[in-house]
Amino acid sequence: MLASLFINNLCKVVKNSVKTSFKSFTSSTSFTSSTSFTSSTLMLRDERGVLEPQSDLLSTALAVIGFVVLAALMSQAYLGYEDRSFALENYESASLLADSLAAAPALKAESSNMLSAAALDKLSGPEGTVARDRLFAAFSGNYLFLIEIRTGNEQWQWRIEPNNAEPDSLMEGREKVAASVPVVIELNPAESVPGTLTVVLYKTGWM
Repeated sequence: MLASLFINNLCKVVKNSVKTSFKSFTSSTSFTSSTSFTSSTLMLRDERGVLEPQSDLLSTALAVIGFVVLAALMSQAYLGYEDRSFALENYESASLLADSLAAAPALKAESSNMLSAAALDKLSGPEGTVARDRLFAAFSGNYLFLIEIRTGNEQWQWRIEPNNAEPDSLMEGREKVAASVPVVIELNPAESVPGTLTVVLYKTGWM
């Protein structure tokens, strides 16, 4: 937002500068009715009276282009730095959340230390509202995040989102950082498969 405001203000200054140069050019090359034919002829032959305003206008135009290009590059660099700084500052938090969730009893099978496909089905489905509230209340704090769990062959995957998230707060285009940890998922008592648990941490107004 600051970069956009800077560019808008710069464009206004440049626009005013071009207008001033153009007015100076037209006033210096205009003729009044009281000017004699001889004076007009001398004015036309005077290269300084005709060429200098054009030279000034060309210089101003080149300066405008340079400033606009510089402002665009600065804006892109600033926005890129913001994106990278958020990822660097919050990756560790996302990683710690992923480690903690991988060990959370709410995701575990009763008879083993593996994640339970049945528990994941419940947490990601409409009947898991209360269980989701308890899960995110224990881990979220000031963070806005969702959980993605999938098997190694991607045949099975689950997405668990907080119930109280705003409709547009978890959109694909929002700034975020993700961290994953390996897990083992128990599909049934006789079958278990390797997979990954990923925490996607989203940027909020207070982060």
